[in-house]
Amino acid sequence: MNTSRAPRVGLFFNFDWDALGTQRQAARWQYDEAGFDLFSFPSNARLLAFDLRRFAKAQARRGRARGWVGVSSQHEQFGALAAALTAEALGLPGTRPEAILAAQHKRHARHVLQQVAPEANLRFAPLDLAYGDDVPEGLALPAFVKPVKAAFSVLARAVHQRAELQAHTRFGRREMWIIRRLVEPFEQVARERLPGAGTAHALMLEELRPASTPQYNLDGWVYEGKAHALGVVDAVMVPGTQAFMRWELRRQGHEVLQARALDVAQRFLSAIGFTHGLFNMEFFHDPATDRLSVIEFNPRMASQFSDLYLRVHGIDVHAIALALAVGEDPASLPRTEPVAGIASSLVYRAFPGEAAPHMPTRAQQAQLLREFPGALCFAFPRSPAARRRDEKWLGSWRYGIVHLHGGDDAELRERALRASRILGWRAPYADQWGLPVEPPAWPAPVSGAWR
Repeated sequence: MNTSRAPRVGLFFNFDWDALGTQRQAARWQYDEAGFDLFSFPSNARLLAFDLRRFAKAQARRGRARGWVGVSSQHEQFGALAAALTAEALGLPGTRPEAILAAQHKRHARHVLQQVAPEANLRFAPLDLAYGDDVPEGLALPAFVKPVKAAFSVLARAVHQRAELQAHTRFGRREMWIIRRLVEPFEQVARERLPGAGTAHALMLEELRPASTPQYNLDGWVYEGKAHALGVVDAVMVPGTQAFMRWELRRQGHEVLQARALDVAQRFLSAIGFTHGLFNMEFFHDPATDRLSVIEFNPRMASQFSDLYLRVHGIDVHAIALALAVGEDPASLPRTEPVAGIASSLVYRAFPGEAAPHMPTRAQQAQLLREFPGALCFAFPRSPAARRRDEKWLGSWRYGIVHLHGGDDAELRERALRASRILGWRAPYADQWGLPVEPPAWPAPVSGAWR
């Protein structure tokens, strides 16, 4: 329990992993929370009239009255930008709003990366059409299509023919409303603070990498302009798909790759004026060509990984976030004794045509914790309509996540298979799907105006 003398911090959109992470630090801080949960009703009904600028101004007034010493949020869609605007208004440590905008506006970020680290950039091109317009002829396909501003991989997917892209960009009235309301709060701020970036109500095309190309995440922080690495997380995909199957963090093994990725990150972050805060860089590394290619930059913590770093490295990334919020150097924070050589965020998902799995009972969840103390389990029940939307927008739907650790890969796999049997879920390993371990590699685009 914290006392009335504990420093007071504003927390925005603090749910799921962030709620767990900030609770671990509750002995040191007092929290004033604000924001709503995009994934639960009736909380998400607030999206109807949400104005990010008005929200930030209201929180700045609240922060002055309450004596906040910092503001923090790791929420991609609204929270990170709202925290930056609020900290700026209060004169508190924080990331510059323009840097948040520059990283989250994916087409603008590509232009910046082309200037400072062209060897790590993917070829890209705008997809200049309004929502619902016909797809133009002559595009460089196959390609990866993604929104200029989005989160949770919504509407990002590989397309191989014009007809496929045309179908992907057909939206119903309800879908259109959700897309516009998710993007418009960002768009309003970007028009004022980063006008040269262009509209965020748009899609773009990127060079399509072979499905078998390994993906990674570099996590780190910037303090006084210098980027520091926390580590590299492996992103393991369901073979032959773009769907994440699990993420894995190891004690050792990516030191050289981490140094290369950090060099690219430092150049990009310096270029956009990101001098203070946590970041996450998603990237490919092709072992055959040794090419490192940036997928995107996220100007906040990858909250799902915070628990993994605590298990494997004894680093509490949420403690780093709060330290940065009040201007402290994260390098001075203590570490705890690691408990694992490897930890994983196991993702449970279903694909079109598959039956909806049962959600675990209280008895199943209790058995999981008895056999694996410290395990985390999230269940995400979805209505039939929500599942259909996820299948269209994401290609599958996620129904659960479990965090486990082990001494090595073999022990982690054994524990994951046992935990999955307890929950009645299909374990997130390739052989559990009955799919080939080596997926087909799609050819690279050969025509069209790439940049």
